[in-house]
Amino acid sequence: MGYMRSGGGRPSRPTARHAAKFLGVSVLAGVVMAGIALPATGALGLTAKGTAQQFNDLPGELKRPPLSQASHILDANGDLIATVYSRDRTVVPLNQVNPVMQKAIVAIEDSRFWQHGPIDPKGILRALGTNAQDGGVAQGASTLTQQYVKNVFIEEAGDDPKAVAEATQQTIGRKIKELKYAIQIEKELGKKQILSNYLNITFFGEQAYGIEAASERYFSTHAADLTLGQSALLAGLVQSPTGYDPLEHPKAATDRRNTVLMRMAQLGDISNAQAKAAEALPLGLKPSIPKNGCITAVMGAGFFCDYVREEFLNDPAFGSTAQARAKRWETGGLTIRTTMDPKAQQALYKSVTSHVYTTDDAATAMSLVQPGTGKIMAMGQSRDYGVGPHQTQINLNVGTDMGGGLGFQTGSTFKPIVAAAALENGIQPSQTYPSPYSMPWPAMTDCKGVNYPETGQVHNDQTSLVGPFSMPKAMAESVNTYFAALEADAGLCNVAQMANKLGITQQANGAPLQVVQSLTLGSNDLTPLEMANVYATFAAHGTYCTPTAIQSVTDASGHQLAVPASKCTQVMSTHTADSISTMLKGVVEDGTGQPAGLTNRPSAGKTGTTDDSKQVWFVGYTPQLSGATVVSDTNSPQDLDGQSIGGQIVGQAFGGTLAGPIWRDAIDGALDGQSAVPLTTVSLPGGDQKQNGAPTSSQSPPANGGDNGKGHHKHHGGGIPDPFPSGLIGGGQNGGM
Repeated sequence: MGYMRSGGGRPSRPTARHAAKFLGVSVLAGVVMAGIALPATGALGLTAKGTAQQFNDLPGELKRPPLSQASHILDANGDLIATVYSRDRTVVPLNQVNPVMQKAIVAIEDSRFWQHGPIDPKGILRALGTNAQDGGVAQGASTLTQQYVKNVFIEEAGDDPKAVAEATQQTIGRKIKELKYAIQIEKELGKKQILSNYLNITFFGEQAYGIEAASERYFSTHAADLTLGQSALLAGLVQSPTGYDPLEHPKAATDRRNTVLMRMAQLGDISNAQAKAAEALPLGLKPSIPKNGCITAVMGAGFFCDYVREEFLNDPAFGSTAQARAKRWETGGLTIRTTMDPKAQQALYKSVTSHVYTTDDAATAMSLVQPGTGKIMAMGQSRDYGVGPHQTQINLNVGTDMGGGLGFQTGSTFKPIVAAAALENGIQPSQTYPSPYSMPWPAMTDCKGVNYPETGQVHNDQTSLVGPFSMPKAMAESVNTYFAALEADAGLCNVAQMANKLGITQQANGAPLQVVQSLTLGSNDLTPLEMANVYATFAAHGTYCTPTAIQSVTDASGHQLAVPASKCTQVMSTHTADSISTMLKGVVEDGTGQPAGLTNRPSAGKTGTTDDSKQVWFVGYTPQLSGATVVSDTNSPQDLDGQSIGGQIVGQAFGGTLAGPIWRDAIDGALDGQSAVPLTTVSLPGGDQKQNGAPTSSQSPPANGGDNGKGHHKHHGGGIPDPFPSGLIGGGQNGGM
């Protein structure tokens, strides 16, 4: 950076004399152009008058954008999850840079920095003489102030190659700009601040911007603790970060370090003995590998980290436009404290990776939410976050609007939403239906007035699963025909509106929610985060809270940014929510969810298994924590039956037996050491007594019982959604587990 380079042939002596005369006049006029010892000055037709006009036409103020810095994403305890940056830089004040480093950079880049103004006339004349003798531009005369200005132009250009080229082009016009803004900067900032700014903006190679990042990168230390030899090496890097890279070219780096040491001795900054002693030492490199982005997140929290980024970029609280938010994120320097509980995250990650291996065709994803607050406590999946084999950057816990996937049909985990809509509309838990093994889908009308006639067939999981049933028992056994009848009585539109209140307004891919008869069987593609939040509402006695992952944000200046809190709304009566909790407690105690039941605290939940066992779910909660787990073959969804998952060949895949234990182990670990909190339950008529023709608790379906309810998204001609999921028209079998 201490040298200018430019094209041009050997100048004639009159041309050089003309340039020298021009520079001398410019100095007197206050329009000196440092380093413009270009041989083609005359040939370009540049005149002193024209140059002065260019100078005067420039804007009066140099725009100095905030330096791009690293941002730090922290968990709820304040510990680091990941560091993210577009440029690895940590700005430090001058008093946190060892004085020997300050002397080293001045010695090699601009030894008269403390004596001259924004330009160095002696340096210009020296460079002019050298360049005239050489016939080109062998030596430059840019001061540290001018170099700082040039770096500001480069920083403003960002990663735009065209803008970077314009910021670094060797033209008289650019040197004029450097000169004018150097004069402004020296008046405005003073020498110490300029040196501080220069040390923080300069590129030192190996992705390190600024002296603090460079100290970490090459020596794993702070700028305040640099030794003489380390300082000399870093100061020497500035001229050519690639050519003198000590990791790639140790011999060249050593020679350059020694040149800096010799120059410091010549200037009296150090003694000759100190220089010789430092030259005799090895480079002493202790490099730190750059750790950038969510790929470096601890405890498998890469997907949570990615969600934090998406939440930041999507929330107007962090900028009025998408462009403004992206710029703030790229500029960095942020400290983002999140909602992630490290204990819960560790437990979740251990569970998903032990039950489903990263190399399996199937994958599992899980989200944990705190009831009553919307705080996302943990998020992860069995595949690692990354771009290598058996890795992905698609967050299966969320939809495409948050950088995720297309979602999964939820199977029978949707049934509690239907039950909530029914209770809110006056239907009692004691309501019974014949619930035969198979029956036509009842006629229904959606919110737009579209009528769906009675047609097709809906089946239960087993031919022996026949009614009559009341609501609690039908929930425990996940009876499809019961919930088809209940949906019709509650009103298809009312069910859809209840889903909307619970945060389900569209499918994971952004498509409209399919408000069709098969809604009750979970025929829409939803996400684990959505379902965890739905069940958190039941746990919170009917209070729905929007999910959030960010608790606080501090910018590079230490200012707190306004962070919107989760919005909480009472979306159903407390009695309705507690009634659902009572039914779902029965699911894990006496129904299809028994394999997921916790042994040391009460819990509630629901299983779900989709068509052909392509996806299996368990969604459940305690008063302290709600979680949703899905297992699916994500490559091209295939039947999970017969696959090797977690080192075991799955005979028949069901929500209770495959997803349930993942949920159980994660919740157990997350809440380990916390006191058990009782679930609030209510007395439900018809919930305990044996139903005619129905299995009792001791006769409940085997643990590998079915839980179908998946429907593929097909459409009739004319744009009306198909009300019947594939496999449920005259041939579907699973229904509940």
